[in-house]
Amino acid sequence: MEETIGVTSAAQIPKQRGEALLDTAVRYAEERHWDIFPGTWLESAEGAERCSCGDPACASPGAHPAREDWATQATGSATVARRLWQKQPKASILLPTGRTFDAIDVPETAGFLALARMERMELTLGPVTCTPDRRMQFFVLPGAAAKVPDLVRKLGWAPAGIDLIALGEGTYVAAPPTRFGASGAVQWACRPTAANRWLPDVEEIISPLAYACGREARR
Repeated sequence: MEETIGVTSAAQIPKQRGEALLDTAVRYAEERHWDIFPGTWLESAEGAERCSCGDPACASPGAHPAREDWATQATGSATVARRLWQKQPKASILLPTGRTFDAIDVPETAGFLALARMERMELTLGPVTCTPDRRMQFFVLPGAAAKVPDLVRKLGWAPAGIDLIALGEGTYVAAPPTRFGASGAVQWACRPTAANRWLPDVEEIISPLAYACGREARR
């Protein structure tokens, strides 16, 4: 299985330190063929960092869409991505779900439990992110959001009773190395490599994810 944070190595692709957001965004478009769009960014104000949206109580400072029409702004072109980040080099990197991938969002504790179980099962994973708000997002083939409720029910769990969210069309995830204010940066729990270019179907990994989330729900 791919290297995981807290299990083997925190190695990340692309390198997060010392590399411009522009270069990273272009790599996602060129190497992974992901649609991307620039979000808000962090600005220094009175000795603190605040979100460029201007809301002092912003829930995701520097890590949410900057425009209401963000879905139409998303691009898979490296050339367009370069142009967008040249305009605002500090913009966060956001990836729309429901296009080249969906994402299964779970609590971090459940996510690492599921990762360990998947390793024992020798399942092939796609990329997995770890966010500063202690969530993990597993990248799967598009269409997962429509399947998940029925799949969870078939496994004996009530979808509303476990903290497992399928992100599909109309939403997005933040990509490394996007920062959430002072909370920290998004990191790869399972980094994108040539080995996981082909994403798993959600049916292949839903069982260990639902089990881990169900276990967390009982606590």
